[in-house]
Amino acid sequence: MTDRFCDLPLPEGVDPTGPTTATSLAFTEGPAVDGEGNVFFSDIMNNRIMRLATDGTCDVFRQPSGRTNGQTFDAAGRLYHCEGAEFGPGGGRRVTRTDLSSGEYEVLTERYDGVRYNAPNDICIDGRGRAYFTDPCYGDRSQMEMEIEGVYRIDTDGTVTRIIQQPDIERPNGIAVTQDSRTLYLVDSCPTMGGNRKIWGFDLDEGGNPSNQRVVFDFAPGRGGDGMRLDVEGNLYVAAGIAQPRGEHETADVPPGIYVISPEGQLKSRIPIGEDVLTNLAFGGPDGKTLYITAGKTLFTTRVSIAGQVAYPKFEA
Repeated sequence: MTDRFCDLPLPEGVDPTGPTTATSLAFTEGPAVDGEGNVFFSDIMNNRIMRLATDGTCDVFRQPSGRTNGQTFDAAGRLYHCEGAEFGPGGGRRVTRTDLSSGEYEVLTERYDGVRYNAPNDICIDGRGRAYFTDPCYGDRSQMEMEIEGVYRIDTDGTVTRIIQQPDIERPNGIAVTQDSRTLYLVDSCPTMGGNRKIWGFDLDEGGNPSNQRVVFDFAPGRGGDGMRLDVEGNLYVAAGIAQPRGEHETADVPPGIYVISPEGQLKSRIPIGEDVLTNLAFGGPDGKTLYITAGKTLFTTRVSIAGQVAYPKFEA
C-alpha cells in the first residue's frame, strides 16, 4: 500500500469518523436515488433490487431482478437497470427500465445485431436523455455469445449503437457522462495479469459519438475502479481499491475507498471504506450532497460538500 493513496486527505465536508452503515445485505451494487430520497440498490447474489426509504426502512422492490447490477435515474424519474449474468442463473443479460409513477417495466435492449449481451454492468444518462451502458463479461466466459465487450448508446428513439469496443478498451465497467453531453468517462478494469486499471475520458460530439480517447487516471497495479459518478464541478468519484487482493493479478497498493479525481486526472482525496469489495456509489439527499456507497454486504452513507451531477431534476446544488 503506497503513500500515494494512503496519505490522501478527506474531501471537504466528510465526517472524519468515516461513513456510517445505512443497511447491510449480501452483495450490494447499483445504488440510485430518486427525487424523494429513496435509495434503490442491487443485491445481486439474492437476485433482487432493494429500496431504502427515507424513514430508514428497507424492503424488496423487485425479486427476481434479472440479477440487476448498475442502475440510474433519468430526468423523467424512470429507473434504468443493467440486468447482468453474474453470481448464478437468472441473469437477464439486457437493459430494462421502470417507470415508478405507473409501474411500467419495459425491455430497452436485449440483443445487438441479433446476439445476446454478455452481462450489462453499469449505465448513465446524458443531458439529452441518451443512455450509455457497458457490457463486459466477468463471469463464465465460456457462456459468452457476444464476442465483443463494449460500450453502447441507446438513443431516445430506441436505436442502439456500439460506440466503444476492444481493442481500444479491455473490459468496460463503470461509466459516467457529463450533463452537457460533451464528455464520457469509462472505467476499464480487467482482472488479469497486466490488465487495464484505467479510467478513460472521451469527447462526445452532437450525436453522442466518442473521440479523443485519453487516460484520465491509472490505478495499476492495484485493484482499479468499479462504479463511478460525477459532482457538479466535474470531479470523478470512483469506487476502487481492495484490502485483500483476490489473486496475483492485483495488489493491495490501492486501499478501498471512494477516490475523488479531477477531470484533468489529479488525485484529490479519498473516502476510506472498511469493507471489500467496493462496487459503486450514488449522490442523493435534498441538496445532492449525500453519498451512498455499496461495498460487500453493506450500503454506506456519508455527506460531502459538493453536490452530485445527476439527471434527476429535483436535486439542486
